[in-house]
Amino acid sequence: MKEINIARAVITKRKEKGITQEELANYIGVSSASVSKWETEQSYPDILLLPQLAAYFNISLDELMGYEPQMTKRDIGKLYCKLYEDLSLKSIDDVLRDCRVAIKKYFSCFPLLLQMGELLINAGGLVDDSDKATALMAEAKELFIRVRKESDDAEIIKTALYMEATCAIPLNPNEVIELLGSSIQPSLPQEILLATAYRMTERNEEAEATLQVGIYQSIMSAVNTLSAYVTFGFDDAEKFDEIVNRTLAIVEAFNIKKLQPTAVISLYIAAATVYMQSQNTEKALGLLEQYAELATGDISWRLKGDSFFNSIDSWLDESGTAPQTTPHEAIKQGLVEAVVNNPVFVALNDNPRFLRIKKRMQDIV
Repeated sequence: MKEINIARAVITKRKEKGITQEELANYIGVSSASVSKWETEQSYPDILLLPQLAAYFNISLDELMGYEPQMTKRDIGKLYCKLYEDLSLKSIDDVLRDCRVAIKKYFSCFPLLLQMGELLINAGGLVDDSDKATALMAEAKELFIRVRKESDDAEIIKTALYMEATCAIPLNPNEVIELLGSSIQPSLPQEILLATAYRMTERNEEAEATLQVGIYQSIMSAVNTLSAYVTFGFDDAEKFDEIVNRTLAIVEAFNIKKLQPTAVISLYIAAATVYMQSQNTEKALGLLEQYAELATGDISWRLKGDSFFNSIDSWLDESGTAPQTTPHEAIKQGLVEAVVNNPVFVALNDNPRFLRIKKRMQDIV
């Protein structure tokens, strides 16, 4: 947000009207010296004069004061990516301070509040203090509640509701049921209508980009939902195999290991855990080997498109969903801990294949 800068507005608008400081002073009812002080930032107009000044120049009070309560999508995306990357470079407290400064300045910019709430959640996952992590989750939840109650944008409200429920999972699961229990509705294919409109107006590149974004979101949503489905486990081994195999087929078909490796890494661990619980060590080891290969390989942690999704990079940047290029050290440590010190895999500690996996994972930190 720009700081209050009445001087610039007064100078610009006075010159546009072609009047002198004395003429402006006579109209407002002050001395020409007062106008001069406003323009040289030695003083500000009396608060009671601001509406009169704004009306005279035919501008809003916000424009007169140089106040910008909203940020563009692109600027929000840039700020989110910068703060997310700062989690790897600075202390978490410093990043949180910068995050809260942005929240305070743009408290009515609801798209920004959504992104800053997500950043608070990510920061909470990096702190060792469970009380602090819980407090950050609660702080993020308050932002989402504000957005849900104050915004008049249906899509923003829907996102805020989902994020509020995400925060409520560790805080109060019953609240999630109250929030979402009756809200699941068939998805409306907005991107299809929008792409059709673009095609009909010969805006073919925008039509293609719109469909790619819709497909990307749908595929990622499907992978994340299937990963959650995997974690439930099943007494029917064939049914569980089918779920895992179909999910992995989608991963391969859409190159998800390159597009969003974190989603695939979570899937591998979830499925390996269930296989261990059913004493199928062979399949568990196979998934853990794929996990280690992906986690230690030359992968980009910055979300981006590929040869199929070749028109979504600008959307990822503008939407703030393309974070840093390298993971925070705490994230790397978490990748290691998920295998090396996971009690689920203790039974594999004498297995040569598992020992090789552990060695490979330990090398990344």
